[in-house]
Amino acid sequence: MFGFLKKKKKKSTVQFIDLNGNMLDEGDKVLSLRYDLGECIIMSGENGIEYESVKTKKRVNWTLMIDAATERQKVEKIEN
Repeated sequence: MFGFLKKKKKKSTVQFIDLNGNMLDEGDKVLSLRYDLGECIIMSGENGIEYESVKTKKRVNWTLMIDAATERQKVEKIEN
């Protein structure tokens, strides 16, 4: 009835950015600063985007890598 009383849906503001401000995409190599993963590759998994350790093959969901203070990923992009 009254359009101004309806709640508006918020768009997701999550951006996939490393601590230095570099945009991250699937297939990028990064250095993880959490969970002792070391060098990782960003890939799609069963639960969405995941980091897979090159050394141990352990996978961690991207949501666990969010830095609360900056809302960026706790990784640093490795330039090829």
